[in-house]
Amino acid sequence: MKQSLKKEKLLGADGFDSYYGGLFENRWPLLKEALFAEACYLELSLGGEKTYFLDPASVCAALCLDTSRPGDDDDDFYIADLCAAPGGKTLVIASCMEKEAVLYSNERSPARKKRLDSVVEETLCKELSSRIHTSCSDASLWGRREKKSPAAVSAAASASAQAAFPEHFDAIFLDAPCSSERHVLSDKKYLDIWSPARIKGLSVEQWALLSSAWRILREGGSLVYATCALNPQENDGVVSRLKKKFPDAGFLSTEDVKKIFKRNVQRLLPYAKLLATGFSLEDVFLCAERTEFGFHILPDTAFGCGPLYFSCIKKCKF
Repeated sequence: MKQSLKKEKLLGADGFDSYYGGLFENRWPLLKEALFAEACYLELSLGGEKTYFLDPASVCAALCLDTSRPGDDDDDFYIADLCAAPGGKTLVIASCMEKEAVLYSNERSPARKKRLDSVVEETLCKELSSRIHTSCSDASLWGRREKKSPAAVSAAASASAQAAFPEHFDAIFLDAPCSSERHVLSDKKYLDIWSPARIKGLSVEQWALLSSAWRILREGGSLVYATCALNPQENDGVVSRLKKKFPDAGFLSTEDVKKIFKRNVQRLLPYAKLLATGFSLEDVFLCAERTEFGFHILPDTAFGCGPLYFSCIKKCKF
């Protein structure tokens, strides 16, 4: 009976407040206030007909993906953005990738994939958009299929087929579907039906995506797992499963992540403008709070940006 009453209390707006108040304790009132505040945006102008607006915290996470080719490696270089719609992080990654690199941007929702196609076509210059292949499939299944090269299936991917590339990507960005508490708070319809069960269900889905991403990553490759969730179950909780299951998962040090960010931000800056703010992308990045396996940018301490969690992982020789 007590257990039933406890579950009943953790429903809707009151349950949401109780749950996250327990997670963040004395910090929760200020954090909640920051989540309600108007978000700030960075404007990207990448040579297309339109510009694109994106949360600076999301930009910072994408800038921490290592897209640099090893100095003595002249092989093809393949990058994947596995849950890419609406397309903002694909734009950031595209602006940082080296010449001859190819980016595969995937989205499982047909409607959202159309939005992704529009963003790529309308926002990027032709030189960059020509090196991006979009597809519509469930990325959690990519690691389960027979081994194929990206070149062999690029035509199928372009036609929205379910393509798979085991152990063929050099860099992967996975912005997984998540609780997105900032959006829940701003929409009474979703807040009224909120339940902790949603967190558990999403973490299962996130693990399926992350474990699949790991299987399609080449040895020596880099992966960034990201969410806009506040709760640790969808963040470090999912990444900790990767560490337990795959001994070749290595986590980048704070200094190594800073080096990647600094290199990539210099590539992006000519195309980026923060709107009406007194801070820079570097300032937002430096506000990222270290967690056990990653970083968390939270709006109460990061100029209203975020929330955005990201973990930078390398597939080591084992």
